[in-house]
Amino acid sequence: MRNVKKMLKEDDIGDMGIGAMIVFIAMVLVAGIAASVLIQTANRLEIQAMKTGQQTTNEVATGIAVDDITGEVGGGGTIDNIAIAVSPRSGSMDVDLSNTIIEISNSGSKYILSYDSVSWAWKPDDTGVFGTAAFPLATNLFGIIVLEDADGSCQAVNPVINRGDHVLLTLSSFTIFSGLTERTDIWGRVIPENGAPGVFAFRTPASFSETVYDLY
Repeated sequence: MRNVKKMLKEDDIGDMGIGAMIVFIAMVLVAGIAASVLIQTANRLEIQAMKTGQQTTNEVATGIAVDDITGEVGGGGTIDNIAIAVSPRSGSMDVDLSNTIIEISNSGSKYILSYDSVSWAWKPDDTGVFGTAAFPLATNLFGIIVLEDADGSCQAVNPVINRGDHVLLTLSSFTIFSGLTERTDIWGRVIPENGAPGVFAFRTPASFSETVYDLY
């Protein structure tokens, strides 16, 4: 009888040891799987955070600044041509002007202008900015006159401006608005593909006694 009791006791102890080992191995496996899932999730979150941070930085830093706007009075006594001087914002990434649009409105009508590669000039004409053949004759187009481009990135086919570049965006207000008369309120935006737009607003002079006016 004692031997039977002893054998049963030893068998029970062996069963408990095997059970404990199985539970331990299962816990290790579960912990390993959980750790792997956590690491993968952490890596994905880190990559997503880096992408989001970079995109946010680009959106905040990148953009176009409107430096000046000049208008020319035509033979009909209205401002027929407008040149908008723009440059990249401080710390901006490269800005592709071929993917940039101009919104412009006189409070009565609003137009969206896109880049016309034909209306491009690598510098102003000797007769002046408004003598340069870079003012489109279509309602929905704008052109470019390069003022400063040290690295030659602003070409007719792929006009890209970067740090230190200055260009004029040219448009025909005669074609768009049939010319701007006195005391006309104009507002608009130069919107790049990425980043902050350049915003402008001005009112034309009360009378036109000169040919060229600084509007903004």
